[in-house]
Order: sequence, then C-alpha cells, then structure tokens
Amino acid sequence: MKVLFLGDVVGRSGVEVVKDNLQKVQKDLQIDFTIVNGENSADGFGITEDICKEFYSHGVDVITTGNHIWDQKEISDYIERDDRLLKPFNFAEGTPGIGFNKYVLNDGKKIAVINMMGNLFMRSCENAFFKIEQVLSKLKEEELSFIFVDFHAEATSEKMAMGHHLDGRVTAVVGTHTHVPTADATILLNGTAYQTDVGMCGDYDSVIGTQKEEFVRKFATQDNERKRISPANGPGTLCGVIVESQPQSFLAKSITPIKIGGILGNE
Repeated sequence: MKVLFLGDVVGRSGVEVVKDNLQKVQKDLQIDFTIVNGENSADGFGITEDICKEFYSHGVDVITTGNHIWDQKEISDYIERDDRLLKPFNFAEGTPGIGFNKYVLNDGKKIAVINMMGNLFMRSCENAFFKIEQVLSKLKEEELSFIFVDFHAEATSEKMAMGHHLDGRVTAVVGTHTHVPTADATILLNGTAYQTDVGMCGDYDSVIGTQKEEFVRKFATQDNERKRISPANGPGTLCGVIVESQPQSFLAKSITPIKIGGILGNE
C-alpha cells in the first residue's frame, strides 16, 4: 500500500496548493490513500466543515489535526459527524470526536490512522506514550496493511523517542506542527518509516506560514503583545511524504519526501 501524507495546511495558500496538485500526484505516483493535516487551514487557525469538504472533493481520505483543532467554534459539532476528521487521541476524555480510526480500501485492505499530540511545550494533554498503547491494544486483533501515526509535537527529541518506541509496531510515525521539513526521513531498524517533521503546505516565503513582517517586527522590537497573526498568501509548496508498505507486511518498504511548487518545491 502506498500512502501520501501532507503536512500542516496553512491558510488559503496551503489549501489551494493541495487542491491544485493532489489529484495529479495521486495519479502519477499511484497513491492508494491520502492523509492531510488540516489544523491550520482556516486562515491559519483550525479547520471548518467547508474546508473539510473541499479536501474530500479533491481526493483527501482522512484529515488529522493538532492543538488548533478547536479554534473554529463550529468544528466541535461537525467533528462528531465526520469519522474522517481526527483529533489527537490523547486529548482529555470527553472532548468531541475520535483520535484514530480504521478505513477499508476498495481492494479490501485496511489502514489505521492514529492522531497523537506531544506533551513537551504543548497545551496540556494526556501522556502520548501511554495513550498510544491503548490504541495499539485496540488494533492488535485487526488484519491491517498499514498503521499510520501523525505525531503532532514541538520537541524533536519527543518525536524521535516516539518513533523508536513504535519501531516495528506501526508502518510510519511522521511528525507535524513545526512547519519545517526535516532531512531525516528513514526506515528505522525494525521496519517503521520515520520523519521528525514533514513540513507544511503553504507559502514558505514566510515565518512558518505566517506573514514574515509580523514576526520580524515582533522579534526585532521584543514586542510581547499578543496579536492575531495572518497567514502568508504567496504561492504555496505542497510538502509531504510517501510511505509504501511491504507486500506481505504492514512494515515500511520505503519513505520518500516530496516538495512541489512555491519557493521550496523541487519538482
């Protein structure tokens, strides 16, 4: 199975670069399943029902999120009706929505998608390493061809530790949240594909997807006033990773980063 994962979609620039490129990528690279982290797609803050439907209409199968999932008020109701929109599983018990799910492809193969959030330098949530064990316990009787983990976290060390913790037990652990693609895509010793951060889909002529002038001024003047920032709206880069599993196993065969369009694109 060949799975495409696209990093945090930031603002309209990110949404448009996904819409403009996704179906061609899926066709050219023979993608079986597509996952997108959409938590910054609504003007940089959260996601809406309309944006979810935009993604689905252009070929996205599942949307993962992170700490910004609740930024748009409407999403609390909508997420209860959409089993393809995931929240981090280790959010406090009782929050709306689900944090993992199983999906069946047309050929009968099954994929599990798990959304987790880190604990270091992030808003309070339950221990990610403990909660992931609960998910794997629920999945252990399933005949799965692919198990994908989006680990939405700030600290590189925590992401790497999660990768090694799950090595050999899932197909892929891919980090999101920092919006900067790392150069460490690899297959770990026991067969799990790993990348610390896949990067973002959006305008890289920016500061992590937001208008660069705002952050430059903030750092140059040591202005600590909290102001709502705006996404950069220049040409976006589609940034993601393709993970292919082995024919007779859920373990990884290959992991290949992609960057298309914008100032970071190499295709």
